[in-house]
Order: sequence, then C-alpha cells, then structure tokens
Amino acid sequence: MRVLVIEDEERLAASLKRGLQAAGYAVDVAHDGRIGLWMAGEHAYGAIILDIMLPGLNGYRVCARLRGDGVNTPILMLTAKNGEYDEAEALDTGADDYLAKPFSYVVLEARLRALLRRGGPRLRTQLRLGDLWLDPAARSCGRGEQRINLTAKEFAVLECLARRPGEVIPKIDIVDDVWDVSYDGDINIVEVYVSALRRKIDAPFQRAAIETVRGGGYRLAADGG
Repeated sequence: MRVLVIEDEERLAASLKRGLQAAGYAVDVAHDGRIGLWMAGEHAYGAIILDIMLPGLNGYRVCARLRGDGVNTPILMLTAKNGEYDEAEALDTGADDYLAKPFSYVVLEARLRALLRRGGPRLRTQLRLGDLWLDPAARSCGRGEQRINLTAKEFAVLECLARRPGEVIPKIDIVDDVWDVSYDGDINIVEVYVSALRRKIDAPFQRAAIETVRGGGYRLAADGG
C-alpha cells in the first residue's frame, strides 16, 4: 500500500514517513502543494495525508483540484488550525477525515486504517483467493482459520500480487508499488521477499500459490494455490 504525505514541515514529514514505513506502507513525500497535486494525479496511492498550510497551493485547493479531476483516493487532512469552520471547509472540499495538530501518531494511524477499511476506488476491505485472505487495513493474513505472521514488507509484496490475481506482475511493478520513489536498489530484492512468502503461505500448507514466470515476473494464483 503506497501512501502520499503532503507536508511542508520536513521533520514532521520525515517522522510520518518512518512510522508508516515501519507499519508496512510505502511512503512518498511532497513538501509543496503543487508538487503534491502532481504526484497524487500521477501515481495510484491508497491514501493521501494532506496538510492545509502548504506553499505553492494550500491543502484545501489541492483537495478540491483532486476531486475535480476525479481522483477519489481517501484523504486525511492535517492542520495546525482548529475550530469547526476549518474542519467543515476541509470536509466540504472533499477530504474524508480531519486531524488537528498536534496529534498522536497512534491516532493518525488508526484514522488511516479506518479510511482504508471504508475503502476507495482502488481498495477492497478484504482480499480473498480461495482460502488465502488478506485484510489490508488490519495488515493481517491467513489461510482459512490459520493466521500467518508476515513482516510489513512481506505483507506489502503479497498485497501487490493479491490485488491482481492471475496476472503476471513484473518485478519493477512490485518495486514501484511496495518501495517509495527514492528506492534505487536492485529490483531482485523482490526475489528475497517472494521466497519468504513461499515459506510462510505455501510450504506449511502444501500449496504453490506464487508462480515465477521466467522473464516476466510473478503470478499469484486466483484460487490461492
């Protein structure tokens, strides 16, 4: 799940990025409203965390422009302001939720999970492929009644595959979805996580859900293997 943080306070943006990455999200950051607007229109984000007081273009205008352009990605708006009129304006411009600074990171992440549970144009509450299931909002996974413990990055790779069941997904697409835009490492890192997933979601259940397609990438069986 990729999240866009549009926040001009660099220390806060860096802190949000570290926390969300630790929770398993791929995080891109923009410090300017115009850049954030462009990024939000160019990439498929699961959610956007949007500050109101931004250089270039304020958060209200960014939100209104996105909604006007048909971008329905869930938006959680942040502001140092408070008061019911600020909250009303945020919601009236198309934001899905509102959080005033200073805020608890625990509350922010809970609000983000709530947005993801409610879903957006690219999201479903739970992904099911046969007896294999994933709950993106709760970051949980299992087969039938058996829970499977995955690391944050393992879950993100599996979610990327599960959102396009039966399709061959190139490594570069997985990197683009799971790692942030600043990643410039070897795309073969994907092999490490796919191997780990096979040890956890396949081997203990005598399944073969993830297929390697030579020269193509990976495919997750639509029936869960």
